[in-house]
Amino acid sequence: MPYDASSNRYDGMQYRRCGRSGLLLPAISLGLWHNFGGVDTFENARAMLRRAFDLGVTHFDIANNYGPPPGSAEENFGKALKQDLAPYRDELVISTKAGYWMWNGPYGDRGSRKYLIASLDQSLKRIGVNYVDIFYHHRPDSETPLEETMTALDFAVRSGRALYAGISNYPPEQARQAAQILRQLGTPCLIHQPYYNMFGRWIEDGLLQTLAEEGVGCIAFSPLAQGVLTDKYLGGEIPDGSRASKKHGFLRPEHVTEEKVEKARKLNDIAQARGQSLAQMALAWTLRHPGMTSALIGASKVSQVEDSVAALKNLAFSEEELRQIDAITR
Repeated sequence: MPYDASSNRYDGMQYRRCGRSGLLLPAISLGLWHNFGGVDTFENARAMLRRAFDLGVTHFDIANNYGPPPGSAEENFGKALKQDLAPYRDELVISTKAGYWMWNGPYGDRGSRKYLIASLDQSLKRIGVNYVDIFYHHRPDSETPLEETMTALDFAVRSGRALYAGISNYPPEQARQAAQILRQLGTPCLIHQPYYNMFGRWIEDGLLQTLAEEGVGCIAFSPLAQGVLTDKYLGGEIPDGSRASKKHGFLRPEHVTEEKVEKARKLNDIAQARGQSLAQMALAWTLRHPGMTSALIGASKVSQVEDSVAALKNLAFSEEELRQIDAITR
């Protein structure tokens, strides 16, 4: 059956302005870091993409190396786009990145203009589009002048390959410098994508303030700490099918420590009192910052997409709840 998007897909989603730009992003965005690669089941990935869009999720985030194997997440997204979402292309925000290893030799990694533009051209072919909405430099590169990397992002926009430029994993001072260089070039930095969750709060120490001052949006990846801030591991075991159980995943069993599990249990008690799942509270907590444009979720099944979007029904926290969360996580 041909896919026909829900007619009320925008009714329940919140959209937030991205920095000082004209672009609005959904409060919940869907990332394709895991579960969308060549080792995964395409029909499951397709079902998650369709359901997400039906719930008002308009932003889909990829990177050149997502898979495994590298590139396969872009290929699968392109396949789903062709089969289902192509009629809605102008309603979608598609982002991709380059910065980590992608191919052998001196030009397949880091932050050179040579690598970034070649990688973007490859990404466009894999996805099957003429442009992406956001193109990120995926990580800082100490071996390449920042001016060269930012000039490459500026060129990507000016050449029509991307509509906006973004950065990811940049510390505060480098983020400020990158934003200032891009502004001087005439292509403002739209957004920064950092790691952020209750167990990883580094952006509170300067980055959020920097982005606010520079007018740059913020989208947090791993807001659920790759699943640790869900009910999956509360029993103290590594369940089959979880991210920590997969050999190709970035979350290893040794990362799910008893200390983290015990903290998650205490947080779960607070979530239950709020009438939320732990995952929903973790997302709401991430979105509490005025400058947080979106929380970038991962999912392995449709019900997880639905559960994440349902977090938007309760984003308010009392001072006592925030105090209790700080006492557990700081």
